[in-house]
Amino acid sequence: MFKSNNCVAIHLEDITAAENFYTNVMKFTLLSRSDGYLEYDTGHFLLYVNRDLNTQPPIPSFTVEDINAARQSLLDNGCEILREGQNSLYFRDPFGITYDIIQDNAKSK
Repeated sequence: MFKSNNCVAIHLEDITAAENFYTNVMKFTLLSRSDGYLEYDTGHFLLYVNRDLNTQPPIPSFTVEDINAARQSLLDNGCEILREGQNSLYFRDPFGITYDIIQDNAKSK
């Protein structure tokens, strides 16, 4: 049901400092920017830097065919839904680890 993808997200308060660090120190290629996020090509994965008041460690991402079925399975198995979007959500597993899942719209059509 869950398949890893090439995305990792982090959440930081100071996105300007993050942009300076990841662009000038780490030398990642900036793919897109907004007031709320940065997207970088790091070579093997995409790094999404999200503006957030609560700094969080890296959050790996998984793809699912049916976000609603995945959500229900997670809830039935002791997970906590932390954030939800139209085709994505963050959840915490029973061990305290946070993950992102997104619906693969190409497969769901």
